[in-house]
Amino acid sequence: MKKEVSLVKKVDSLLRRIGCPRFLHHFGPKRYRFVQHATALLLKETLKCSFRRIAKLFALLEIDTPTYSALCKSRKRIPAWIWNEMLKITAGTSSGMVAIDGTGFSRTNPSFHYLNRIDGKTPKRYTKLSALFDLIKKKFTALRIRIKPRHDILDAKPLVQRSKVRKLFGDSAYDAESLHEYCAWNRIQTIIKPKRNARKGFFRKKQMRNYSDKEYHQRSLIESGFGSLKRKYGGYVLAKKDKALKAEIYCKAIAHNLNLS
Repeated sequence: MKKEVSLVKKVDSLLRRIGCPRFLHHFGPKRYRFVQHATALLLKETLKCSFRRIAKLFALLEIDTPTYSALCKSRKRIPAWIWNEMLKITAGTSSGMVAIDGTGFSRTNPSFHYLNRIDGKTPKRYTKLSALFDLIKKKFTALRIRIKPRHDILDAKPLVQRSKVRKLFGDSAYDAESLHEYCAWNRIQTIIKPKRNARKGFFRKKQMRNYSDKEYHQRSLIESGFGSLKRKYGGYVLAKKDKALKAEIYCKAIAHNLNLS
């Protein structure tokens, strides 16, 4: 019980640092503060349980918490800037050594054992996550989530703009002249594996002068980060609506950062 109460205090301190209001709504009863909603949502992803179970767990620990239906509804109403700021603070000051990559979270969570028994097809629907990962601190510094899969390069610039980057590590999917140009103008060295038969581009050639295969292999640490995230908090999402789906993935990444703090 003491550990759970200390977690509430930790989340409360985190929300005060980002200037989050005590209540997200102007009208209605002011019974539960936002910190109680945020703590329950973070623990839900940490323990990989349902809204009903997390509400029952808090009741057993004698921690005042909203009902499961209120938690489900509040998750859809939380603005994106709160999740971004929470992720940024839990990541801490960036070391500058940052890797970028994308992964997918399944929209369903079937039992593959029974899929094989009934000759069922493996579900292919997934949510696309593009992320920046600090190679020194092993934390996620910025996220960009898409409901439908898109090419990795579309999310590269918006992600780099959110974090302090000195060296950007990426696979060949990010070998685009536009990204090399943006990084060159902002004094960011790109360590990106070149595409096959790609020789054109002034900024690509300029950045490739400092490219090193030995240094590039540090990029694989972001794959380890994705693996750790999915093993601990699940490689699937259960939400259906866009905002709830994004909130669920943000909670997984924030819980990952808090676990390393």
